[in-house]
Amino acid sequence: MTPRQRRFVDEYLIDLNATAAALRAGYARSTAEDQSYRLLKQREIAAAIGAAQKERAERLRLTQDYVLGNLIELAERCMQKAPVMVRRGGVKVQSTDESGHHMWTFNATGATRALELIGKHLGMFVDQHQVDHVHYAVSAEPDPQTVDEWQRRYKTLQ
Repeated sequence: MTPRQRRFVDEYLIDLNATAAALRAGYARSTAEDQSYRLLKQREIAAAIGAAQKERAERLRLTQDYVLGNLIELAERCMQKAPVMVRRGGVKVQSTDESGHHMWTFNATGATRALELIGKHLGMFVDQHQVDHVHYAVSAEPDPQTVDEWQRRYKTLQ
């Protein structure tokens, strides 16, 4: 591997952006996109990237369990409801809607994203072009409906 190719590998590991890595490694702006595509297809470079990613994961103790565990925790935290507070007469009180019901909020965006990533890991969301490459596991159990059920199901699959 040439020094520039080694630099490409190191730069690619920063953000996994091949074109930006090629530019930072010194390839010409006019050819960086084509060069990065060509570089990623080379076995030696692909192997170096894979080895570096594996070494990093081992060094940091990054596992699927770690990632999924934190995604589950994040989803649960994002789904915790919190009262919507307003100031009335110099005092903070919980806001109510027009029917007099207390108003609550939660981080729907964070919960949705965490659950989406968990679902993708479990193969729940398959794009049409991926259907030919997916193998489905059949289960007699109904789909889990709560995060606790998902956790129990996932732990039994380990």
